[in-house]
Amino acid sequence: MSPVLLFTFVIGYFLLLLGVAWLTSRNSNNESFFIGNRSSNWMLVAFGMIGTSLSGVTFVSVPGGVGTGNFYYFQVVLGYLLGYAVIAFVLIPLYYKMNLTSIYTYLEKRFGINAHKAGAFFFILSRTVGATARLYLVISVLQIFIFKDLGIPFILTTLVILALILLYTFEGGVKTIIYTDTLQTTGMLVGLVVCIIAVIKALGTDFGGAWEMMSDKGYTNIFNWDVKAGSFALKHIIGGMFIAIAMTGLDQEMMQKNISVKTLKDSQKNIMTFSMVLMLVNFLFLVLGGVLYLYASANNINVPPDELFPTIALSNAFSGAIGIIFVIALISALFPSVDGAITSLTSCFCIDILGLQKTSGTEKAKKRTRLKVHFTFALVFFLMVLVFEWMNDKSIIDFILKFAGVTYGPLLGLFAFGILTKRKLKEDLIWTVCIVAPLIALGIDMLSNPAWYEAKLHMQLGLDRLSAAIFNGYKIGNELILINGIITFAGLWLISNTASRDVKPELRSA
Repeated sequence: MSPVLLFTFVIGYFLLLLGVAWLTSRNSNNESFFIGNRSSNWMLVAFGMIGTSLSGVTFVSVPGGVGTGNFYYFQVVLGYLLGYAVIAFVLIPLYYKMNLTSIYTYLEKRFGINAHKAGAFFFILSRTVGATARLYLVISVLQIFIFKDLGIPFILTTLVILALILLYTFEGGVKTIIYTDTLQTTGMLVGLVVCIIAVIKALGTDFGGAWEMMSDKGYTNIFNWDVKAGSFALKHIIGGMFIAIAMTGLDQEMMQKNISVKTLKDSQKNIMTFSMVLMLVNFLFLVLGGVLYLYASANNINVPPDELFPTIALSNAFSGAIGIIFVIALISALFPSVDGAITSLTSCFCIDILGLQKTSGTEKAKKRTRLKVHFTFALVFFLMVLVFEWMNDKSIIDFILKFAGVTYGPLLGLFAFGILTKRKLKEDLIWTVCIVAPLIALGIDMLSNPAWYEAKLHMQLGLDRLSAAIFNGYKIGNELILINGIITFAGLWLISNTASRDVKPELRSA
């Protein structure tokens, strides 16, 4: 398919986003940038959050993982439902009761400034690495199938895409993203459904026939009852639950959109609606993966998992329309995760690190500071994507979940300790616990999964015998984030004492 034609549609899509941004960012200020003036429509937020949660990684990696992991990923999705219920009925009421702009302000009110800074730091670290990993994967796909043939180098592709994202987010922030994410989620879901239909048609069957063929291959197996496996059902479900709590409920990017909704009740409706739709969409991605592998097997296509979808969608076997739909859907999956990340990181740094809302100065001066931070994070994203390109590892989804398991643990431990106990902390030791706990969790995981780390680090660790002696073949999976949170909680207990009576009840629970 012509790279020039695809490039034309990419530019046209960008212009559409810029038009939406211009319409929604008029008369915007810092309040609209950070939380959309608390006037967002809950239905738009719920729909737009689908795109933010899935991202371009889901678009290519979840289908690509079906070949070796069947539908086991759906176990994690079932865990998400439990996690979202905790968010809707425990965390969000707390955030609304305290009228928060940044959710990490809770940690300051409960434990002091060090807890506040620690929470913000781990969010910034987690979101920066996770978002740039997602960005790298999608840019790589676009580079291979479009920009490389046009003679455009990877570094320029990255620079231009980040510049265009900046153009439609730097002014309106959350107020704009609510609408652009809705548009992009629509594009992603339409592309997903059309591609499933097109591949099933190319197989010469209907959905029922395709499902039977997938079942014969074992792709439709959802539950894995092998206790030692990393994809064991209970581990995936429990891990998914705490991943949802940490990566949505304790994540400023996701909660920034939720607390921009007018009322608590609407925000709760948003979360529960979003969770049900997300479950359906993830299932469709797994179905897509199944039919893609059937098509690849029938046509002797052998490519890396993350290149399977683009290779088939952009091949000459399909019409040009399918290729265009794929590219637009891929971009639609990418941008909600990146634009929201840059915006939330800007908000978090300005509010939690710089204390912008507490400082004196004019609205104009604060806006200049916010814009500088916004551009700085865009530069950081640019540099991080180049680092991932240098590493040249496109198996991103496992890396993202593993990294989240390490870095979101302190957030999980801090919030759980604040909500579930009445104790106060020795503030000067909070940072020590929040740094040591993830390192301990990382060491435990490395001992459980030495082969995974050896593959990523391209070196032998010599831990096989020790791993076999201690874990006897058990592989830590998505429950790493829970293990990390428990270690953090235990460390916080060790540096705590009975809270004074002036700790307000709303700081302990919702």
